Amino acid sequence: MTEPSPRVARLTAARALRAALAVLGTLAATAMLLASGPFNASRAASGHAAGQLRWSSVTPVRGVVDLAARADGSLVVAARGRLFTLHGASVRGFAPAYAAPPGLEPYIVLSAGQAVPGAGCRFAAGDLFALRLAGGNGVTRVTPSGAVSRFARLPQAGLENGIAFDTTGRFGHRLLVTRIDHGVTTVFAIDCRGRVAVVTRSAPRVEGGIVVAPSGFGRFGGELIAPDELTGRIEAIAPTGRATLVVTAGGPHGQDVGPESEGVVPGSYSQALVADRGTPGNRHPGDNLVLGLAASALGAAGVRPGDLLVVSEGAAQTIDLRCRTTCSTREVALGPREAHIEGHVAFVR
Repeated sequence: MTEPSPRVARLTAARALRAALAVLGTLAATAMLLASGPFNASRAASGHAAGQLRWSSVTPVRGVVDLAARADGSLVVAARGRLFTLHGASVRGFAPAYAAPPGLEPYIVLSAGQAVPGAGCRFAAGDLFALRLAGGNGVTRVTPSGAVSRFARLPQAGLENGIAFDTTGRFGHRLLVTRIDHGVTTVFAIDCRGRVAVVTRSAPRVEGGIVVAPSGFGRFGGELIAPDELTGRIEAIAPTGRATLVVTAGGPHGQDVGPESEGVVPGSYSQALVADRGTPGNRHPGDNLVLGLAASALGAAGVRPGDLLVVSEGAAQTIDLRCRTTCSTREVALGPREAHIEGHVAFVR
C-alpha cells in the first residue's frame, strides 16, 4: 500500500467515490463477480514445490482487497469499492448502499459480539466494520441485513490503514484502528458506542491486515501485532502504547513487497484465504484472485492453532510466527511471483 499525502488522499478518495457511485450499481457489480466464477473451496490447492506449500487459486475476484470469514463458513469480500458474500457456489452483492473508493484499501473486520466493559453495550455479532476513507474519515458499520451507517469519526489527517478487534480484552474488547501520518502511527480504540480513545500517537510505521494476538502468544499475548512492509519489522503494540519489535521477517521487503497480511490460526478451519489484488504497473501486478491453502497442508507443515500466519504483499511469501517462551519464524509457503496481497488472512470452516 502506497501512503499518499493527506491532501492527495482526500482528493483521490472524493473523486473515486463520485466515480464509483456514478458507474457502479449493485447489479452490475454482482454481474462482474459472477462472471469471474463461483467460490469453490475445494479448488484450494495444497501442492508442494521443493517441499514448500504454494498458495493457489480458489476463485477470481476482480479488485479484491480484503476478506472476512463468517461463522457459517461464508466470506464477506471487499472488492472495487463494493461488498459481496461468497458461500459455496453462491455469489451475491451485499449491502447495496455501501460504496468506497475503489483505488484505496477499505479493510474490513467482523464482530464476534463481544461486550465492552464499562460501556454498557456490546458489538452486535456479525456486524462488519470497514475503514471509511472518504466522506469523513472514520469507520463504517454494515449489519448482516446490509444496513450501512457511519459508526465512528476520526480526525481527517493521515491515512487509516489497519483495523482489528481486540478479542482477548487487554484493549477492553474494543475495535482498533491504525493511522499513518508522516511515518508515525496513531492507534485508536473505539468502543461499542463509537466513542474514540487514543492508545498512542507515536508507534512505529505499520499497516495492513493487523490482528490482536491470542492470550497464549508468549509475552505479546493480547497485544496488537502489526507489520511494516518497508522494513520487514513486525511490531507488538501494548494497551499502554508501548511498541516492541517481535521479529523482522526474512526475505524481501520494501514498498508493496514486505509483510502485509496477518491472521491468527484458529483451532478448526478448512483453509486459509488471502486477497491477491490486481495492481497494473506494479512490480507485483497481482492476479485478481482469492488464494487458498488447505488446513491439512498447513498442519502437516507444522502450523499450529494460536500461531500467526504473516503473508508478504509481494509474491505471498508466508511465515509461521509462533511466540511461546520465545518467538520464532519459519517460511511455510509462497504464492505466484506476480501476487499482490492485501488485507487480512481469513480462515474458513
